[in-house]
Amino acid sequence: MFETGEYIVYGKTGICQVMGVTTMDMEGIPKDRLYYILRPNGETEGTIFTPVDNKKMVMRRLLTKEEAEELIDEIPDMDVLGIENEKLREEAYKECIRSCQCRELLRMIKTIRFRKRDRLARGKKATSTDEKYLKAAEENLYTELSMLLGIPKSQVDGYIGERIKSGSVK
Repeated sequence: MFETGEYIVYGKTGICQVMGVTTMDMEGIPKDRLYYILRPNGETEGTIFTPVDNKKMVMRRLLTKEEAEELIDEIPDMDVLGIENEKLREEAYKECIRSCQCRELLRMIKTIRFRKRDRLARGKKATSTDEKYLKAAEENLYTELSMLLGIPKSQVDGYIGERIKSGSVK
């Protein structure tokens, strides 16, 4: 179970703070079922109630700063997503977003950036699907990394680039 005050990733909502655990006094809901009270990051009023044992929505702890830095260091050796069938590309991107896993989001970002560079070299534009999912992956990942690294979200991409370029990579 997550602790009160802890920050977690809650599905597409992103980072939320656990404000507490409670039961619900509502008809049709078991009186002993526990619910997290979550507050989406950056909001002062909104509250989400979700079962502690929710299996439909990804809930996970944030990475530690050390885990985030190790993950960034792995980027050069990380495989891109192997999507051969163009018709399955969007579904693969959706699955990465739904997973809420930083490694998968990084692989997706790397894949889309390589694709974009290749398309531009051939005189083609980046696809709107690639642009849409690149933005979503960066939003999800960079929000978490920003919090962990203590830097503004707008500086995360530069931080990653500098860390890789500076030879911090093993």
